Amino acid sequence: MVVISNKVIEDVLSLPADQRIDLADRILTSLNPPTDPEIDALWAVEAERRVKEIEVGKVQLVPGEEVFAKIHRKYAK
Repeated sequence: MVVISNKVIEDVLSLPADQRIDLADRILTSLNPPTDPEIDALWAVEAERRVKEIEVGKVQLVPGEEVFAKIHRKYAK
């Protein structure tokens, strides 16, 4: 299996960049379950709403390090 995998990797890496991008996209798509277009649309609306709240200063971002430190303090007891 390792020999076959190495051969596949060599072959893929020898492809032009646009073909490697297409292949990577197809592989990643195959790993994700099918989505519901209605749910995707609702998430897109929610993402846009959150971006606007950040842009107008309604909410402020918290650095990831701070978030993880807080979680660690809360649950590492």
